[in-house]
Amino acid sequence: MELYLDTSNPITILKLDNKTYEWDSGHDLAEKLLGFLKEKLAENNATFKNITEITFMSGPGSFTGLRIGASVVNTLASELHIPLYDHEGKQREIIIPNYGRPANVTPPKK
Repeated sequence: MELYLDTSNPITILKLDNKTYEWDSGHDLAEKLLGFLKEKLAENNATFKNITEITFMSGPGSFTGLRIGASVVNTLASELHIPLYDHEGKQREIIIPNYGRPANVTPPKK
């Protein structure tokens, strides 16, 4: 089963083979993403072990969303020993998110 995941926006997009699911993850992405994945896999009579490859929308987009999504897909691909691709179709060892701009780091107050 091919998995595609896009966490670059507040609406998370998950594709399992030819089925597409959207979830308004809001501020619950870190807490509920794995549960969402597991639920949708179960709806398709599958588990994480049925995933054969992963494609991830690596950016640009939300800093937090991309970090959370990349962490999940990197871990799944590593643990399941399956190929991992960025949204441009290039196979990657790990996904490094593309935030679309430099980080907005505020200077220390001291």
